Amino acid sequence: MAALLGWARLSNGELLREAENAGFDCMLTGDRNIAYQQNLAGRKIALVVLNTTRRADILPQIGKIVAALEQVAEGAYLPVALDIPWRHRG
Repeated sequence: MAALLGWARLSNGELLREAENAGFDCMLTGDRNIAYQQNLAGRKIALVVLNTTRRADILPQIGKIVAALEQVAEGAYLPVALDIPWRHRG
């Protein structure tokens, strides 16, 4: 979505600010370090942080993500641990 909105090159702080200014309540991300890099105190936007960005892992578990989006509070981080199948790399 960030790329579609022309925000792909923004830093995390700039991205949060732009999303908030555009009226977004929450941002879904796979950047597990963002909680350590960005302080959400005083922000209205919330972050739902996934442990994977792999579509094949995400789609079958979309219900977990929807549940997280429904419960995350303004200005909060909510990690969502999706089940990730083991893959042999040969």
